[in-house]
Amino acid sequence: MNKTHLGWTAVAIAGLGAVYFLGHHPGGADAEAAVPGANAASGTTAALAVGLATAKVLDVPVVVDEPGSVVSLNTVDVHAQVASTIRSVEIKEGQFVRKGDLLFTFDDRPDRANVEKARAQLARDKATAADAERQWKRAQDLLAQNFVAQSAVDTARANLDAQVAAVDADAAALRAAEVALSYDTLRSPLTGRAGAVNVYPGTLVSPSGAPLVTISQIDPIGVNFAVPETQFASLLKGLSAGEKVTILPSDTQPAGSVAGAGPKPRTTPEDRAIDRLPEGRLSFVDNAIDTTTGTIRAKAEVPNARSTLWPGQYVTARLRLHTLANAVVIPQVAVIQRGDLRGVYVADAADTVAWRPVTTRYGYGELVVVEGVKGGERVVTEGKQNVKPGSLVREAAAPALGASR
Repeated sequence: MNKTHLGWTAVAIAGLGAVYFLGHHPGGADAEAAVPGANAASGTTAALAVGLATAKVLDVPVVVDEPGSVVSLNTVDVHAQVASTIRSVEIKEGQFVRKGDLLFTFDDRPDRANVEKARAQLARDKATAADAERQWKRAQDLLAQNFVAQSAVDTARANLDAQVAAVDADAAALRAAEVALSYDTLRSPLTGRAGAVNVYPGTLVSPSGAPLVTISQIDPIGVNFAVPETQFASLLKGLSAGEKVTILPSDTQPAGSVAGAGPKPRTTPEDRAIDRLPEGRLSFVDNAIDTTTGTIRAKAEVPNARSTLWPGQYVTARLRLHTLANAVVIPQVAVIQRGDLRGVYVADAADTVAWRPVTTRYGYGELVVVEGVKGGERVVTEGKQNVKPGSLVREAAAPALGASR
């Protein structure tokens, strides 16, 4: 036997030994072919750790958040009603005034003179009328004694009627003079807050000039906003029921955003008072839908005693349109979207999951109202990517407080 033959024999023996070792050693080819998570002897699969949540049945209010603006329910531009000179300004800019409070006084000397003249004219004509009445009565007495003719009595009666008419005219002239005199003082036509005062003592004003000041009602105040036309029917029901409208800052997250987001809680009673959001009633729904935007205008009337709302301010109007009774609610993270199809993994009593198509009706905060799941059923919220229909699952333990995720 030559050396070459002996070399090939040694190689063949070494190869057979390697095959035997790989086929029987625990770390060999059989171990690499084993299915992860499977028990080689029994063939069973280990349960996957997932997050589970139980579907609940609740009455869910359907809430919309719409951008709006604060408007005064009543605003009056105060003008002079006569051409005159400002004598005094009785208010300050930005002052709160009540209905009937004095705002301005004008130079009233000409109008006072006219009132006195009208009163004197009235007194003179009253005296003349009294004399005419005496003449008429005397003429009647003389007629009864046949000392005068009937024509004399008729003339006396005509003079009396003329004087009575003159007295009535004088009384009307006096009232007109008093009205003109009243224009020399301007009083607030409503309760509200004064804007910028545009005149000073000595300023010459006229009815056709610029407004002297603007008074705007602050309490209560209005909020204008628009609602999609798809909610028109619910909006009308809310109007008849005087539905509440909560007014929030313009940068408030919408009703469907993450729950718990928002301003930090206050600590002192004064600070907590700031957190009490203004709340009013739906007071107006427009009589036509805007075909350009597909919305309908609405207005809320809001008490504003603390002046937290100001005309021209941008806010968010939160309105509850209706309530979904006995709605099934699950976490939004449980819903899986595959194209136009939405579904969830539902775990049965044996902890086996099944795919369940669902229809989402309304999302709010971290929750969503769905159809296709019953109350009390468990849905997979975490680890959905690791499961498939028929998988065995177990609920994962909650992470320790402060543990990294």
